[in-house]
Amino acid sequence: MRTTGAAARVGTVLIGGAVLGTLSVAILTIGVLGVGTAPAVAAGAETVPLPVPRPKKLAQTAQPARPPLVAPALTGTPPTGAVVPVAAPARPGVLDNSQKALADKVSGYLSGMQTLVGSFIQVGPDGGRTEGQFYIQKPGKVRFEYSPPSPIDVIADGSSVVVRDRKLATQDLYPLSQTPLRYLLVEKIDLTRDTNLVSVSADDVFVTVVIEEKQALTGTHRMMMMFGAKDFQLKQWTVTDPQGYDTTVAVYNLDPTKRPDPGLFRIEYERVLQ
Repeated sequence: MRTTGAAARVGTVLIGGAVLGTLSVAILTIGVLGVGTAPAVAAGAETVPLPVPRPKKLAQTAQPARPPLVAPALTGTPPTGAVVPVAAPARPGVLDNSQKALADKVSGYLSGMQTLVGSFIQVGPDGGRTEGQFYIQKPGKVRFEYSPPSPIDVIADGSSVVVRDRKLATQDLYPLSQTPLRYLLVEKIDLTRDTNLVSVSADDVFVTVVIEEKQALTGTHRMMMMFGAKDFQLKQWTVTDPQGYDTTVAVYNLDPTKRPDPGLFRIEYERVLQ
């Protein structure tokens, strides 16, 4: 199997750059993804946070609100004014009853979601945007298809994640267990029991949960997931790598009833892409 640094860098941006050793450094060198253009903005679209374009120190306290990115086809208009979090824990990982109730609702949504099809916008650490379609089939399967001119597909088959570059006929393979994607793809999840849940907050638009993971080789990563405050549907996630770089994936046009073609998640381990 041939591999290429280009495909690895694009893929690790999407899956969090948290795979192995120096792969987390590759996320820092990609700049914009170099592919695709910013999609048209729909009038009255919902805003989603924009990643900071430079490293920042990982902190245990809540981060300031980020400038908004407007994603198409996300309905609703967020209220003006400051975000009012649900009572912040006295120390990270200690949740009060209201936060535990929110975490239970998010866990229920994630556990009940068995399939999901929709569109995504990915925002890299420097603000560069790409877009495409995604398909989820639990447990463990997902496919991200980047829109042209990007040649990249990211596919998980339940045990591995492969980043394919159709143009260069290359692919890079990583363990699914070493990427933040597993939190979205596990069949059942209890956030308070199965993850290191360090923060739960809410306002009139979003419920936000933050999971922190420390690994000896790659350092501390954070994954922030945002859900609709009324329907608890997934809206976006942001992965922060040990250097403080954020990559955000916002999802929209969601269909939880459509069953993806099983062939979408097939990884051909022995064949070099033609």
